[in-house]
Amino acid sequence: MAVMGREKPRQGFWGLWNISFGFFGIQIGFALQNANVSRIFQSLGTSVDDLAFLWIAAPLTGLLVQPVIGHYSDRTWGRLGRRRPYFLAGAMLATFALLAMPNAPVLWVAAVLLWMLDGSLNVAMEPFRAFVGDMLGSRQRTAGFAFQTGFIGAGAVIGSLAPIILTDVFQVANTAPAGGIPPSVQYGFYIGALALFFAVLWTVLTTSEYPPAEMAAFEDEGPVAPQDTVVRSSARLAPVWIALGAIVIAAVARFGLDKPVYLLGGGLIAFGAALLASAALVRSGRESNVLSQIVGDLGTMPQTMKRLALVQFFTWSALFIMWIYTTPIVTQHVFGTTDTTSAAYNEGANWVGVLFAVYNGVATLWAFVMPALAARIGRRDAHILGLLCGAAGFASFLVVRDQYVLIGSMVLIGIAWSSILTMPYAILSNALPQAKLGVYMGLFNIFIVLPQLIVSSVMGQVVRTFFPSDAVWAMLIAAGVMGVAALAMLRVERSA
Repeated sequence: MAVMGREKPRQGFWGLWNISFGFFGIQIGFALQNANVSRIFQSLGTSVDDLAFLWIAAPLTGLLVQPVIGHYSDRTWGRLGRRRPYFLAGAMLATFALLAMPNAPVLWVAAVLLWMLDGSLNVAMEPFRAFVGDMLGSRQRTAGFAFQTGFIGAGAVIGSLAPIILTDVFQVANTAPAGGIPPSVQYGFYIGALALFFAVLWTVLTTSEYPPAEMAAFEDEGPVAPQDTVVRSSARLAPVWIALGAIVIAAVARFGLDKPVYLLGGGLIAFGAALLASAALVRSGRESNVLSQIVGDLGTMPQTMKRLALVQFFTWSALFIMWIYTTPIVTQHVFGTTDTTSAAYNEGANWVGVLFAVYNGVATLWAFVMPALAARIGRRDAHILGLLCGAAGFASFLVVRDQYVLIGSMVLIGIAWSSILTMPYAILSNALPQAKLGVYMGLFNIFIVLPQLIVSSVMGQVVRTFFPSDAVWAMLIAAGVMGVAALAMLRVERSA
């Protein structure tokens, strides 16, 4: 754990607000993307079977972009400071993508714009996590990340409901001719683009970062392991990762598994190749390259980060299962149909949007409870409580058959979601050296993205094989995995 020097000045309410307000706009962008991109793709002619492949952009761009942006933001200093140049650049690119996507003339243009949108949102988002650690002392970081969580929940609610509000309140058309995007989606993206840009601009203009010399006075860095040694050591495992990837690819071909599983095998091979390449660069005397430094940072993660990474892996596996299967579960078990053309199915699908707005709204409210809860029982135990609430919420889907009772399930999941967005980062930021806060926050994202890639690759095969006619059992898996995350959290020190 980093050893703290002089404590950073305390921020008041508006200081905490300004530090995280940009996240409100970023989350509106993410919510518009999550709720409407499949609709845009289908409007432009893609089939349902191809949606998963097109959606792989989201986790892949996060996996690639965030560690690199974190690495460079740790080393940046200019007129706008350390993190703010990345906020602004990402917001400008994301604004352009949001304005352009609902006007895409053909499918391939929309697909390219999705990669651009998700990549630029990640550029803007990644430094915000490190920014809280930069600006706040240890005692205020729970409150700082709770403010972020509040803005994430509020932005998600607004972004998710924007097209519905435009249609129901302002009578904007919700349909379009074949090959076109409904005006409600178009105007929703335009409003989201403006909200994103000006929210990020607010944070850029109302905050000022500590210069490098002053930042160094706040914290004394502990010893750092020699990274060239770590990189060479990591390369010894490269053949193992490559062999595992080859086995996965061979299994897909041999047993006819889902084609997205190829991506998992290819990812394992790519990781092994990256380890070999980074070691080769170090041996040639070029150890200062980005790849070798990121591999070295991955190998020298603090113990607390390693333990939290395991928690994140199980946590986000459960969340991704929920995001994939809530609609088919609710439409079948609560609204009594699997016919996607029926009125009952579409009524159920709309209700899922309401349920998702509920858990994001609860997350916003619970964010104001967490600082006091963490002060009373500790950050670790507060997070365990949140994860157990989430597990109970997932498990309840097996027995609940009333659409309004499901709101209670989503309240429990909202408490978990609030904790997931707050506590791991509050704990982690106190365990990291300040000089590497950006890159480690980016690397931490791997353990959010990796389970999403695995779940999206294999869960379809699991559902078809073990419960082909009833996806509700996927929620039992989600509940179990979330429970394992709570158990894994016991390995994190209570004082963290």
